[in-house]
Amino acid sequence: MAQDSAQAPTTAPATPARALLPLILPALVVGVVSSLLFVGVSVGAEQLQGVLWQNLPDALGIGRYSVLWIFVMLIATGIAVGLVVWKVPGHAGPDPATMGLNAPALPPVVLPGLLLAAALMLAGGPSLGPENPIIATNVGLAVWLGRRFLPRLPGPLWMALAEAATLGALFGTPVGAALVISEALAGQRIKGLLWDNLFAPLAAAAAGALTTDLLHHATFDLHLPPIGRPDAGDVLAAIVIASVGALLGMCAVHAFPYLHRAFQRLRHPMLMLPVGGAVLGALGALGGPLTLFKGLDQVAELARDPEGWSAGQFATMTVVKLAAMTVAATCGFRGGRIFPSVFVGTALGLCAHALVPAVPPAVGVAAGVLGMLLAVTRQGWVSLFTAAVLVASPVILALLCIASLPAWLLVTGRPQMQLRTDGTPIR
Repeated sequence: MAQDSAQAPTTAPATPARALLPLILPALVVGVVSSLLFVGVSVGAEQLQGVLWQNLPDALGIGRYSVLWIFVMLIATGIAVGLVVWKVPGHAGPDPATMGLNAPALPPVVLPGLLLAAALMLAGGPSLGPENPIIATNVGLAVWLGRRFLPRLPGPLWMALAEAATLGALFGTPVGAALVISEALAGQRIKGLLWDNLFAPLAAAAAGALTTDLLHHATFDLHLPPIGRPDAGDVLAAIVIASVGALLGMCAVHAFPYLHRAFQRLRHPMLMLPVGGAVLGALGALGGPLTLFKGLDQVAELARDPEGWSAGQFATMTVVKLAAMTVAATCGFRGGRIFPSVFVGTALGLCAHALVPAVPPAVGVAAGVLGMLLAVTRQGWVSLFTAAVLVASPVILALLCIASLPAWLLVTGRPQMQLRTDGTPIR
């Protein structure tokens, strides 16, 4: 009997419903508020972008996306964000090169400056997305308000709710948030069943996603031509493109600490950010208007006409956008790296289609985004989910799972595109 009991499988005790029910209302509130903040910042930045890149150059009689205006706007954005980092209380948060999706709970005094710096960056043209600053702001707000009004709930729960809610709002679906949270929980010794731990974050993510869908109507689906039954050529193409994307992303990862160190030698944000803006202006002039901004609208423009550019043009946009993202993230602009990585992977996939027309655009785009995101984020679920959502085809999932294996072997155990406070890369 003792031997039988020793060999019996152990199961984690399930959390009773009475313990989960009180979490629903806080989760829904965090989800709605997180989405409202994301939508507010996004809409505000879009309106400011229209003024800066359309109304103002039209009034001055300057071409909207002329080389001159690209330089003027990116340097001016560097000056504006530099002033926020220098003068606003909290200095717009920690060095963005040290920040990932798992944000610490920043004190409330930091959050207004962080949001302002992110909004200016989104409107001004640097190649970063809103995800990191929005997640950090929502996490900080949730922890601060949660401790004041519901102190009996633990701080880590508020952080998980805010992160899941923001991811749901960003992607327009709670599935991505559930995958990210489950990946984070896999590295921890959690109590209870996985779905018990996902219950409240999933509710927050669903509330965030629904609120964004109602207010903002954003979609990741690129409406590329659908693919039929995959054959051996599609499998080979997905493997090669994802691996090339991972290798290209790792080039940026290895350059990341060196660029960061070079900008840090300037020592002051009013030097680092304007100089970074000038470098971004040169890259924008080289790559063209499509390589500016966070990249999501520009990805949709590429996907509307996959045949509209040559392989050389796609290759140029791929390299320029990757370089611009790396420069923007190392010189001090507040932003995330997922959205521009999606553009880089899309341009890479369409370059493969232009070189080898037998490669379906959907396969090229999904595989390119998968490989790039694996290198940049080092999060498998985020990479798979984002690549699959862009194509929205059940057939693509099997190809992506196969293509992720060699791509993951190329990136795992190597430096990440995130630094410690001493400037050394995290592994």
